[in-house]
Amino acid sequence: MKKFIFTLMLTATFGLNIFAFTPPDEGMWLPMFVERLNYVDMQEMGLNLTAEEIYSINNSSLKDAIVGLSGSTKPNGYFCTAEVVSDQGLLFTNHHCGYDIIQQHSSVEHDYLKDGFWAMQKSEELVNDHLTASFLIRMENVTDSIVPFLSDTLSEGARTAEIRKISKRLKKANSEDGKYNVVVKGFYGGNEYYLFVYEVYEDVRLVGAPPSSIGKYGGDTDNWMWPRHTGDFSIFRIYSAPDGSSAKYAEENIPLKPKHFLPVSIKGIEKDDFAMIWGYPGGTNRYMTSYGVEYNQKYFSPDVVDILGKRLEIMKEDMDADQKVRIQYASTYAGLANFWKNQIGQMRGLKKLHVVDKKKNIENDFTNWVNADDARKEKYGGILSEIEAGYKNISEMIDPLLYINFALMGPDIIGYAQEFTQLDAQLKDKKENPTAPEETAKELKESAPDHFKDYNVGTDQKIFAGMFQLYAENIPQNKWPKFFADLNKKYKGDFDALAKEVYEKSFFTSQEKVEAFLEKPNAKKLAKDPAYVLSNEIMSEMMGAVGGYRNAQSSLSHGKRLFIAGLREMNPDKVYYPDANSTMRLTYGSVEDYYPADAVHYDYVTHLYGVMEKEDPTNDEFIVEPKLKKLFEDKDYGRYGKDGKLIVCFLTTNDITGGNSGSPVINGDGELIGLAFDGNWEAMSGDIAFEPELQRTICVDTRYVLFIIDKYAGAQNLIDELTIIQ
Repeated sequence: MKKFIFTLMLTATFGLNIFAFTPPDEGMWLPMFVERLNYVDMQEMGLNLTAEEIYSINNSSLKDAIVGLSGSTKPNGYFCTAEVVSDQGLLFTNHHCGYDIIQQHSSVEHDYLKDGFWAMQKSEELVNDHLTASFLIRMENVTDSIVPFLSDTLSEGARTAEIRKISKRLKKANSEDGKYNVVVKGFYGGNEYYLFVYEVYEDVRLVGAPPSSIGKYGGDTDNWMWPRHTGDFSIFRIYSAPDGSSAKYAEENIPLKPKHFLPVSIKGIEKDDFAMIWGYPGGTNRYMTSYGVEYNQKYFSPDVVDILGKRLEIMKEDMDADQKVRIQYASTYAGLANFWKNQIGQMRGLKKLHVVDKKKNIENDFTNWVNADDARKEKYGGILSEIEAGYKNISEMIDPLLYINFALMGPDIIGYAQEFTQLDAQLKDKKENPTAPEETAKELKESAPDHFKDYNVGTDQKIFAGMFQLYAENIPQNKWPKFFADLNKKYKGDFDALAKEVYEKSFFTSQEKVEAFLEKPNAKKLAKDPAYVLSNEIMSEMMGAVGGYRNAQSSLSHGKRLFIAGLREMNPDKVYYPDANSTMRLTYGSVEDYYPADAVHYDYVTHLYGVMEKEDPTNDEFIVEPKLKKLFEDKDYGRYGKDGKLIVCFLTTNDITGGNSGSPVINGDGELIGLAFDGNWEAMSGDIAFEPELQRTICVDTRYVLFIIDKYAGAQNLIDELTIIQ
């Protein structure tokens, strides 16, 4: 379920598209084309490396120091980026990228979220069961192996099936008998295809993290905002088998010997300095049509903001009241709050920057170009109407789908009960495999502690009641599923009473009850459990809604693909970059300030004294640790400060998006100068329309990172491991 929810978030807001090359700051470029498309511009801006030193498949290059972070052993995409910073496989990434891992290791007795964590020797580093790091070995254009075999007469479903079949053959041919993870992805709306070969390392251990009062300073209040004063970093290490190959955790594993690692610069930055960022941006849609923008503004984003806002409100109340609940829900809350605020900012930006009007201007130019030629009219004439109709269809079905997905499926008890459907089917039909129920029950029993570690029954019951009430208030009764209408009638609209009965009678509310059931699993008992019954009803409704949504999306795919092809044909002399799709990209720009509004100027750096200015001991988002305050008062910055000041964060003009979190910010000499961690509030519409005057990347300065490791944590072992450029 979590995977579907995340996919829905992305596909509803982002897509795969293109934008014409304009300023050097704009664009998420495939590294394999850097020498041909970008190298001269990068040199003029301050790059001092050769093209071979940037990207090479034969020799060590910058690409070999960049990894994608995932929870899968065969990832198709990455939630964050990290970079290798030592010859012993040490990784830097963002604190918010490591937040879930830090939370998993935390307890009331060892609250690493609150207190931080530092391994003073390798034996103290913490093992993670579900964290992998992927290195890109090579990328290849395989368009000619796919597109010529896709007939124009194929339906979108048949086209997708054929692409999947061809891709499967390509993956097998390039995996070297499973040594590599091979991914094939479409670009330019499916007009081109590229193959990516990765080596995936499965033993990635937590090495260090500052307390959240540093790594998450400013919390949700400062999220997406500048000026920023957040030390957003955490540290991991990749381990390999003794022969250097990937291996699951084992005591004999050794720190990885990387092909390349980044030296860390503390020379400092100046305005207009060259800066490039490498990483795995998740998704942009720079040529979304005006119809897509209006759909987002009127239908998708408002629902998401309303539902998640209510859910966050319920969680926050319990988290503030109980330390254990705070730890249990910290990671979930942070992820939901980030997306919630993103949607608020995106709605604001799209409206304020008149993005719909800008899109309509592009569409008018496209229409005029199409109508000027009969052959073009035959090929592209109905495309915009097709896209408009597709969004109209989606807008009519999206409310029920979002409210089922985010509201009714919101309580943990509903999603957890769904994990027992396989066991249910096996219990009802033991003839095919008599031992299957026992094996499945054992697996469920083994996974139960992980679920209940981060589960609070009281909080979940409140979420249940609140989400069901929200559904009743916002979905018209004539669109209610029968089961929901029946429940509303039975409990007379009192969803607190419904929640009370469900949570009193269900065995899914505690680990002890679940384990007792799994000792002697019984289909009749499972069928009577109110949470299980509800989960099946909700899932049935959701799958029906998803089917309609996917059909509508499928019809949109055809229109989008031809629209993009037409745009490229209309501007044959322009250089286009593909939209982000969680494949390795390079962006380049410079360190810059900006003017967010009339008579308002934002400098390009923030300082430690800004942390002190924001301090509020009554607000957990702005707590300052006593030790940090003492270092500030004594101006004990060591080699990381200058003229009695210590820089915390800085701005660049680089083009990034989600997935770039943790990406290295690299200077013209190939040295690490910062970690990218956020965009700015004034350009929240940037995934749809790049705004060169306003769009900025917020980065934590390496000098602040090393200052915290060295002066605050006293982790000299880590400082000694780095190659520091002064």
